[in-house]
Amino acid sequence: MSETGIQTRRATLADAALIASHRRAMFEAMGSAVPGVLDEMTRNFEPWLLPRLADGRYTGWITTHEDRPIASAGLLILDWPPHPRDPAGTERAYILNVYADPDYRRRGLARTLVGLCLAEASRRNIRITSLHASDEGRPLYEKQGFTASNEMLFVAPPTQSFTPSPVQACTVSAPEP
Repeated sequence: MSETGIQTRRATLADAALIASHRRAMFEAMGSAVPGVLDEMTRNFEPWLLPRLADGRYTGWITTHEDRPIASAGLLILDWPPHPRDPAGTERAYILNVYADPDYRRRGLARTLVGLCLAEASRRNIRITSLHASDEGRPLYEKQGFTASNEMLFVAPPTQSFTPSPVQACTVSAPEP
């Protein structure tokens, strides 16, 4: 980054609360959740993050301007079975928590952070990296080589008594001799 006073560094355990607050701000900016849900998510995120930061499953970067945190992103390493797109791979990377302070957007911060995530995945010999894109972020990710996929999502209702729909019984017959 060429702007004076802007620096990017690796996240440490001491950054967990900051990463959680940037995660919340990211979702607030997308308008995708109500405040009570964001409160609960933020409370639960930091304890989830700490062991992953400690063991390297989560690697993050923090961008500061004159020591003020203004952007961040993270890379989560996931166990993944070999797949036709990566027949020898056993891990995938997932980019998350890409956030830039509104006053610092459109300056290349997110692009730089995503580049750092991709470089880390490459360093770890991980061929497939995915992310979920907001409408605002989609053009940035497409310019960096990401393409839409066929992923679908199922979200169970937030009740403890959730029961999936019963699977209809089926009969499998042995082939006739």
